[in-house]
Amino acid sequence: MRYFIEFAYNGKNYHGWQYQPDAISVQETLNKALSLLLKQEIELVGAGRTDTGVHARQMYAHFDFDQILDSDRWVQKLNSFLPKDIAVYRFIPLHDEAHARFDATGRTYEYHIHLFKDPFENEGSWFHFHPLNVEAMNQASQLLFDYTDFECFSKVHTDVRTFNCTITEAYWQQNGTKLVFTISADRFLRNMVRAIVGTLIKIGLGKTTLDEFRQIIESKNRSRAGFSVPAHGLYLTRVVYPYIQERHSL
Repeated sequence: MRYFIEFAYNGKNYHGWQYQPDAISVQETLNKALSLLLKQEIELVGAGRTDTGVHARQMYAHFDFDQILDSDRWVQKLNSFLPKDIAVYRFIPLHDEAHARFDATGRTYEYHIHLFKDPFENEGSWFHFHPLNVEAMNQASQLLFDYTDFECFSKVHTDVRTFNCTITEAYWQQNGTKLVFTISADRFLRNMVRAIVGTLIKIGLGKTTLDEFRQIIESKNRSRAGFSVPAHGLYLTRVVYPYIQERHSL
């Protein structure tokens, strides 16, 4: 039987989701805990990658196991085996062809910025002390809907077959001295969100115009886009599947 697990993690102490031969990852930590708990080798397949230091408020992975698992009972057991920065919410039994990575139809990320020095925000938000023109950043965000090829925001030397993504929402919200950028798409390229945010920051600083933003996208050249903002402000907040009903608390 194939099971999905829904979980979240604080990425501060991990070198991303995916297994690393010489560094601790979320995947390795969950694999070890599940294998110990279920008394057989478990290999999780995740919904996607997150880079070193990136967080996930909602993430899914699947694994195969030949016994029936009661979700509430095994969630409690697994959480007792896991460190405090990883939390599992539920086990979901599904058909054998269900796939955590390939079946996801949408993903949402948030990037968090604080504009005034705050010692309690530093681990989960990026401190940017220069004033930003949020209206201009939102205008630029709307231009993303005009394009599907985002090679200019992709990590170079990546092995993807296509740089095409369909963005369905992209906007900034400000609450006092806190800024949050939300972006949703059917898929994302490696480093894409952090590069988009870094480029939008240059617009907010008045260093890049809206016309130049279009030119950057159309150039398909990573060196023309902005810097990648630090990982610790980035959160994967939602992964959508056509056959999984979301929890009411989300």
